[in-house]
Amino acid sequence: MFRRSGACARGFHRLSATAAAPLGGGVRLVCAVVLLAAGAVDAAEYRSIVAPSVMYDAPSRQASRVFIAPRGMPVEIISSLGAWIKVRDASGDVVWVERTDLGERRSVVTTSLVTVRQQPQDTAVEVMQLERGVLLELVRTTPAAGSASTEWIEVRHREGGSGWVRIAEVWGW
Repeated sequence: MFRRSGACARGFHRLSATAAAPLGGGVRLVCAVVLLAAGAVDAAEYRSIVAPSVMYDAPSRQASRVFIAPRGMPVEIISSLGAWIKVRDASGDVVWVERTDLGERRSVVTTSLVTVRQQPQDTAVEVMQLERGVLLELVRTTPAAGSASTEWIEVRHREGGSGWVRIAEVWGW
């Protein structure tokens, strides 16, 4: 058994006020109209960032840059507008990202100290413990024995360890 740090999931960088371009009055009005027109997604849908990507406060490259999201960071899709997707990250920040920056491959991030197990059972052998904020690749899901709901997901750490965690212990599922 070994313990891994959460440093890889906290790899985003907030941009300073000087790095963010201010929005003009016309652009703000257009963004406000766009935000009102953007519809909500019916059910929670998650994707992951495919490469380090700039996150914006509005659906435009002229909008303020909020932070740079690391490769693999899971995001929840809130709405879409053409080439732009409005997303929420694990910390609750709501930002815009270009559609091409999102991939089909899914990741999750641990929300607390998590025990990864060999099988999807609380009594299964412990493979490793992970601190809060560790990024994991989602491999597959399975319903718990005797239940129609999914309680466990199989995950893989980028350094090779894999196993099962409860979905309640990760974000991005």
